[in-house]
Parts: sequence; C-alpha cells; structure tokens
Amino acid sequence: MSFPWAKHYEPKHPLMQWVDSRLPLPRFVYNAVGAGYPVPRNLNYWWNFGVLAGVALVCQLITGIVLAMHFHSSAAGAFDSVNVGIMRDVNAGWFLRFAHANGASMFFVVIYIHMFRGLYYGSYKAPREMVWLLGVVIFLLLMATAFMGYVLPWGQMSFWGAQVITGFFSAIPVVGDWVRIWLLGGYAPDDAALNRFFSLHYLLPFVIAGAVILHIWALHIPGSSNPTGVEVKGEQDTVPFHPYYTAKDGLGVVVFLIAFSALIFFAPDLLGHPDNYIPANPLSTPAHIVPEWYFWPFYAILRAFTADFILPAKLWGVLAMFGSILLLFFLPWLDKSPVRSGSYRPMYRIAFWVLVADVLVLGYCGGSPAEPLYVIVSQIAAAYYFAHFLIVVPIISHLETPKPLPGSITEAVLAKTGA
Repeated sequence: MSFPWAKHYEPKHPLMQWVDSRLPLPRFVYNAVGAGYPVPRNLNYWWNFGVLAGVALVCQLITGIVLAMHFHSSAAGAFDSVNVGIMRDVNAGWFLRFAHANGASMFFVVIYIHMFRGLYYGSYKAPREMVWLLGVVIFLLLMATAFMGYVLPWGQMSFWGAQVITGFFSAIPVVGDWVRIWLLGGYAPDDAALNRFFSLHYLLPFVIAGAVILHIWALHIPGSSNPTGVEVKGEQDTVPFHPYYTAKDGLGVVVFLIAFSALIFFAPDLLGHPDNYIPANPLSTPAHIVPEWYFWPFYAILRAFTADFILPAKLWGVLAMFGSILLLFFLPWLDKSPVRSGSYRPMYRIAFWVLVADVLVLGYCGGSPAEPLYVIVSQIAAAYYFAHFLIVVPIISHLETPKPLPGSITEAVLAKTGA
C-alpha cells in the first residue's frame, strides 16, 4: 500500500543507518506497524481481534514448544506424560498445560469474532479478496491443528474423537478406507496415529505463522477496511498506526490477557470434557462422543444427514461439513452488492444476525446428544446455513436498497461526533 503522505523511515543514529542500509528490517517494521503505515481513522474495537489472534498464536507456539519437550507420543505413555509428568513433575507444567489447552479455545473465540466482523463489514469484498481467502486458509489450518492436538492427551474423548472423525473418511467412495488407514497408520488409533498427529500438530502452527505473514502482507497492499466501507480519500482520512492503534490494540491485549488468565487460574477445565481425564479404552465407548466446543457447529452439520439419497448419508455429512467451510472461499463473488458495510445494508444486516443465531443453534446441537429433536433442529439450521450464502446473500445483493454512504471517512467521523 502506497500513500503519498505516509512518513518514511529515516534512521538518525549511525548504527541504525548502517543496519538499515544492509538489512532494512527497521524500515520494514516501521512501515508495517509503525508511523509509516497509515490506517483509517474510524476503526473501532472490532478491529482489535486481528492483533489478538496474533497474540493467541504466539502463546500457543511458546507453550506448545515447551510441552513438546515433555510429551511422550505413545499410546502407553501419552496419558501419563500429560496428566502426571507435565502436570506434577514439570516446573509450572500445570500452567503450561492449561494455558495451551485454554489458549486453543481463546484462539477460536478471537478467530470467530474476527471472521464475523469481516462478514458484517464486508471485508471480503474487492480489493481485499486475497486477504479473506488467506484468512479462510488459516482457519482450515487452525482446525486441523486443533483436532490433532485434542487427540494427544489420549483420554477417552481424545481416542474416540479420533476414531469417529477419521471414520467418516471411510465414507468416501473407492479410496475412503485407504485414506483412513493412511491417516491413522493402521486400522484404529494407536501409536502410529499418535506419532503422526503429534508431528503434524507441532509442524502446522509454523505453517499457520507463515500464512499469517502472507495475510498481513496482502492486507497492506489495499490497506485496512473500515466500518463505513468507504475507501480512503486522502491524508485526512487516516492516522499513523503508531501510536494511535498500538495504544488501542494494547488495551485490547490487556483485556484479552485478563480474561485468559481468569480462565487458566479459576476455571481451567470449564471448556474441556471430564471424560478426557479417563485413560483411552478401546473397549469402552463413551455414552456421548463430542469434539471440542469450537467444532460443534460443523459436527452438527456432519450429523444432520441421516438418510441415504443417491450417496450414503455418512458421505453427505462429510461433504457438507467440508463444504460449509469451503463455501467461504466463494463469498467475495456470491455477494455482488457494491456496498461493503452492513451498517448501510438494512436487509443484509438482518440476514447477518440470523446467520449468527443459526451458527449458535448449530453449536448447541453439535454439543448435544444425537437425539431426534437435536437432529431435526440441526437439519433445519444446516439447511439455512447453506441457503444464507447460496441464496439469501445473492438475492439481497440484487434487491436491497442501501442507505446513503458518507462522502469520506472524515465526513462519517465528523457526523458521528456532531461536528
């Protein structure tokens, strides 16, 4: 992104001049997150969650690296290495374990809010399609990393979660059984599966970090979106990222860390499942197998298909589960409205909040037993989820009459303050 009014890095100290002339890292940081990066002056606190996602990723990387030093990746030793070795024998091991486990939940909270903010304010629209597409890639990588990490403690829910989820791959015609055996390294979760999941769980966060760098790079080309959806018109529409938004993001980080700390110190098992404190037993199936809470909406979609129709119901469930995420890749071209922000789109705003409610209903059903009532509600909610993106949004983009847009970001800011 090139602004003619952006400040440029000019080192004053001879040492910094020498470093910058040979390795322009100070200049890069200055232009990426410093005063050399102008951003819209009207960003609200919903824009904090991108930075919070970065903080959550760093926490997961640091705690994960230390935990990996003490983890024993075998079916015989994984459970004890987590619940005895790390929790009791490693200095501050209990803190690292709870920080890592709850950090995953906090990461997903931040990512979900970040994604819904993008949906509401139209951050997926041109010229920011690549920013959105890379964000969806990060989300997919995050889900794969979280699933493999959930298997590692090797409790009852870890084992049976791996058994059930990988079992759905066997529904793929011709190659399904081969894919499942390839994933597990055998016919059931065991040492081979644990070693594979452990190695991939360790590797993928660094792949996510690389994707995040590309995500930020793609963002800096068109610049940040803003609540009005109006593009920057001139210098008066922007402020330097530092110190204005470093201070604002700093406040968000403090609030995030307070909530994170409260979860670690006062309710570390609030978001976990008690059955995962029982060692994995292939001969004892839990009464209700359920993944972590952040997978519940997709698990509900997976279970919503109960009848064979041309294809087996299990295959329909697998296709729908993956399709519900892959559908997000096409959103920039499904929504053809020239107006970005939902604040100026009355019909879209209603549809957005209906979608939020729908995803919450899917989440509740996904965490509930597979009883007829919850299955029926899941089917209705899953049908609306797909209808929202494939039918509702395209129709609204053609029929809706948006509210008048402000002439510039500055005009919107001054109107809001009454100036």
